[in-house]
Amino acid sequence: MRVWQPGAHLSSVKKVEVDDWSWRRTRRRIGALARLTRPYKVRTAFSVVSLLAATATALAPPLLAKYAVDDGIRKHDLAKLWWIVGAFVLAGLLNWAMSYVQTYLTGWVGERILADLRIGLFRHLQRLSLGFYERTRAGVIISRLTNDVEAIDQLVTDGVSSLVQNSLTLIGTAILLFILDWRLALATLAVIPLMSIATVIFRVRSTRAYRAVRERLGLVTATLAEDIAGMRVVQAFTREGANTRNFKEVTERYRDSNMETVVLNGLYFPFVDLLSSIALAVVLGYGGHLYFSGDVTLGTLFAFMLYVQNFFDPVQQLSQLYNTFLSATAALDKIMDVMEEEPEVLDHGGAAPLPEVDGHVQFEGVRFAYSKGGEVLHGLDLDVPAGTTVALVGHTGAGKSTIAKLLARFYDPQEGRITIDGHDLRDVTQASLRHQLGIVPQEGFLFAGTVTDNIKFGRTEATAQEVVQAAQTVGAHDFILRLEDGYETQLQERGSRLSLGQRQLVALARALLADPRILILDEATSSVDIGTERKIEQALRILLSGRTAFIIAHRLSTIRDADLIVVLEHGQIIEQGSHDELLAKRGLYTSLYGDWAVA
Repeated sequence: MRVWQPGAHLSSVKKVEVDDWSWRRTRRRIGALARLTRPYKVRTAFSVVSLLAATATALAPPLLAKYAVDDGIRKHDLAKLWWIVGAFVLAGLLNWAMSYVQTYLTGWVGERILADLRIGLFRHLQRLSLGFYERTRAGVIISRLTNDVEAIDQLVTDGVSSLVQNSLTLIGTAILLFILDWRLALATLAVIPLMSIATVIFRVRSTRAYRAVRERLGLVTATLAEDIAGMRVVQAFTREGANTRNFKEVTERYRDSNMETVVLNGLYFPFVDLLSSIALAVVLGYGGHLYFSGDVTLGTLFAFMLYVQNFFDPVQQLSQLYNTFLSATAALDKIMDVMEEEPEVLDHGGAAPLPEVDGHVQFEGVRFAYSKGGEVLHGLDLDVPAGTTVALVGHTGAGKSTIAKLLARFYDPQEGRITIDGHDLRDVTQASLRHQLGIVPQEGFLFAGTVTDNIKFGRTEATAQEVVQAAQTVGAHDFILRLEDGYETQLQERGSRLSLGQRQLVALARALLADPRILILDEATSSVDIGTERKIEQALRILLSGRTAFIIAHRLSTIRDADLIVVLEHGQIIEQGSHDELLAKRGLYTSLYGDWAVA
């Protein structure tokens, strides 16, 4: 059977080893836990008090048993025996009550801490710039919100209280052993050196083993998320078998890592049981000798037997908690690394709301490079008057998508500036800028929810009549009415119930309803029938009317109808002008247009 390890997870966004126990790192962890606990400090304090009371009542029975044997049974004092029995029962009842209070309060606080952590992490992820998502696998991000939070769950709802309670039990038992008889205590604790050596070896080996488990579980999660997201491509290229073999391989590596932890646990914990048995044998042998010589009472010997078991049980629990602690610490490090990620694009202190604009866009000497890689745009200059439809054309990697991302301010240029109606984008708030931008991706992304919810996504206060009007304008109304529940039809994730063309029409309706002054559009080109293509073309003409639009163009009709065509190559503008002007130059555009026409 597989030994359970709470939360084994993949490596962090910034490579952090679990065995980094520097004061700076430790203080960072303590600070994070303190911030999470602070709103619930009163209940946490009551939880600590109830834990101390539960521990004290758990230590009482062996001592009461000693007095029951020595002062009640051996002396035939029935009255005293009944008093001790009553105290025994009272200690048990108090332990039950305090344990319940402690468990409830710890669970209450722990679950709220976890909810706060999830919400805080999700809120922070909403703030991060697009660059973070482009360099981080979706499976890794999902693992932070699921696997890593679950690992911390084991720590905050059970691990910390178990750590404190078992530590107090261990210390309290050791003290009571010496109070009862220091000679027997020393004899009993003679096995501690062996246990310490075994524990050190176990911890070193288990640190490596559990780190491997976390990393390989992360790979399983990321592989699964990627495969599900790309299922259409997988099936289109009949890669089901190859992907299954790949997933089997990463799963088997995860299984092998788990087996190493099974072997370690199988060696260590029975060894602790063996040491416990040896200690009991020492108590029986040496304690019996002391009893026969009159140096200890029978009650003392009986209490010792019980306390020895009390001593080794916490040792096992603490050793198992070490793995929980390792997993939770690694998970906390990874979550903190994400929480400490700063958005690459920030509003500076003096950023002002962007007033309503006409849509005059200028790129002035813009140079840009992604964090890893060479420069993508090389001193780009572009002047787009308000109301102009610009078609961006060029080979893959020419810089078309980068221009769109910079205009939406998903990134800031390293040099130069971008202005709208003379306002530098870095001097206005991102929210006010994006309220006047509409973005339609190549595959209209739809969320799980109703058709109405998706159309209203950019303007939630819109009325039902406005939603219908937007859908009618772009030609989506008829097919929406044919759906089982019309506008209230529940769509699945990514709108998978609709065709690509239908999703694109809904996305265009969403953009139209938001009424942006500037539109950024990446045209859809595949899996669209002729009828839908004509509807999209008609919808585009309506959507583009009176707006400044930047289109990453793929359709001949859009390219021909554009007011301005900008031809890009290696991050520079090679040509710009109208369709007829560029054809007359017989340059790169003529070559590209010829290729498109043939296609």
